[in-house]
Formats: sequence, C-alpha cells, structure tokens
Amino acid sequence: MSTQHLKWGLLATGRIAEKFANGLAASKLGRAVAVGSRSGATARAFAEKFGIARAHESYEALLADAEVDAVYIATPHPMHLEWALKAARAGKHILCEKPMGMNRAQTEQMIAAAREHGVFLMEAFMYRCHPQTARIAELIRDGALGEVRMVQAAFGYNRPFDPQSRVWSNGLGGGGILDVGCYPVSLSRFVAGAAEGKGSVFLDPVEINGTGVTHPQTGVDEWAAATLKFSTGMVAQVSCSTSVQQQNTARIYGTKGWLHVVEPWTPSRNEGGRARMWLRRPDAAAGEIALPYQESEYMLEADVVAECVASGRREAGQMSWADSLGNAAALDKWLELAGVKYGAA
Repeated sequence: MSTQHLKWGLLATGRIAEKFANGLAASKLGRAVAVGSRSGATARAFAEKFGIARAHESYEALLADAEVDAVYIATPHPMHLEWALKAARAGKHILCEKPMGMNRAQTEQMIAAAREHGVFLMEAFMYRCHPQTARIAELIRDGALGEVRMVQAAFGYNRPFDPQSRVWSNGLGGGGILDVGCYPVSLSRFVAGAAEGKGSVFLDPVEINGTGVTHPQTGVDEWAAATLKFSTGMVAQVSCSTSVQQQNTARIYGTKGWLHVVEPWTPSRNEGGRARMWLRRPDAAAGEIALPYQESEYMLEADVVAECVASGRREAGQMSWADSLGNAAALDKWLELAGVKYGAA
C-alpha cells in the first residue's frame, strides 16, 4: 500500500459504484486507480467519466492488477460472495456493498476468507461512518433521552415494476429487506447497543416478528415490516419497501424525550451538508442538533477503510465482522417471516 493513498479498484460500474467513485474523488486517504466491468466498453466509459487511469474488461483482470490495494465490490447481492472470496485470495482489501452476503452463512464464508488471507473486510453501511451516527450513540449514553425504550425506523421507495431490474429480480437478490430493510435493522441494533450502557457498538435482538407482501411474479418483498425485541426491553419497529414511498427517518424514544433523525441513512443530504437532528423533551422547546459540514458518506467510508488498512486492522469498529453477522441473522429471520425465498442463495 502507498504511504499516502490507498489505491482502489472498483469492481462493477452500476449506480452505487458511481456514488462511491464520487465520494472517493474527495477522499483524503484514497484514490481510484482502476475499474473492472464485464464489458470493456463499459469499463472504459466509467474510467473516462471519473478520471480513473485503468479500465479492465473483466473482474478477474481487476483483481490481477498489482497497483490495486483494495476493491469496492458493487455487484448485485448474489455476486458478493464469489468476488469477495476471489478478492481475498488475491490479497486485496475489501469494502463490500451491503448486504455483505445473501444470508448469514455467506457472510461467515467471507469473513473466514478475509481472516485466512489477512485482508481487511467491511460491509459498506456508509451511514455508520458519518459523525451523526456517533453523535446519536453519544446522546443516548449521556442520558439525553433517559432510558431508551422504542425505535421507529423506515427506508422505502417506489420503483415501477420491471422484472429485469435488480430491485425486482429474484435471481439478483431483489426486494426491500435486503436492499434497504438492512438499514433500519442495523440502526436499531446500533441504538440498542448504545442504550445497553456496556460500551457495546450493537446488540442483537432476542425476538423478531415480521411480515411482508411479495410480488406474485418474482416472489421478492415489495413492502415489509418487523418488530425487534432486545434483552434490555427495547423494542424497534422497522419497515422497508420498493413500491411504497416512505418518510425514511428514524425516531428514538426514551423516558425523558425523543430524538428525530431527519436523514439517518444519508446525513450529508441535509441542506449545506450539515446533518440535523431534533431533540424533543416535554420540559423544553425542541432543540436542533446540527453537525458541521461533511463530505459525502462514501468519502468518509473510504477514509475509514484507509485508516484501518494503514494501521494494520482487518475490521472496522464502525461495522465489525460480528456486527455484520448479527445483522445478517436478523435479516434471515425477517425474510423467512415475510415468505421470501431466493434461488440464488
């Protein structure tokens, strides 16, 4: 690895890869040096658009590029396992889009490969790298909300049905739970960890109940909801959707007040890039909590990876391997309760 920059290769060229490339362009600690696609023309077009030096016409060629220190895996969900395993064997550090695996078993395989080959691996929940998320935990631990007892979190959008689209395809791991439901589950577990008061980054639920509505043609979930109960007594209500537009906010309720997180998943979308939350208590006027301007979540995520690699760490505190395993287990249960079955898994 360069002493100045972590040199990245982008594995795939879809929308999420474009978002990461934009974030990486502002990174203080990393830069994109190569991109790989299944099409040489697509790779070259992506490289030209983002000023990337080398374009590879296959993922294998990207992994064989000696100049690449780390890869960002941006393929559809079912391909994550294959390319994470191959990247680990090639000695490349790995940032893998969420969900890291289609299920807990796949996530375990990826972690085992990272451990065996001594490479860094992190699931790309970019919101976990933003200062707003750390501030939420700080407020909870400082007792600003009193005893945290409930969380409500949603992430949903309305996308027209297209059986060829990744969002709707069973073979490509479509549906809301894996695509966006993973976020409110992750945040609920994060809040539960902060509220436990033992220095935990997360806490896994002891009980999950849920349901969902699946598409009659593809069998992926269109909208779904679940409740998670934790050993502390905290209960979370989470929802997701691909055919229903939701508010996409989070509310954390305690015995002294509640916190409204306006943009929990993409805090830098707030006006001027300043993350804003509202603390509401019955004994005082609503108080705005604003954080200083931040670059995109993807830039922050890239720099977290670079810092870890530079210091010799193989996992990040913002999203550890155990955290990814716990999230995958919760999603497995929710998918089961919603009646979603994937041929690709």
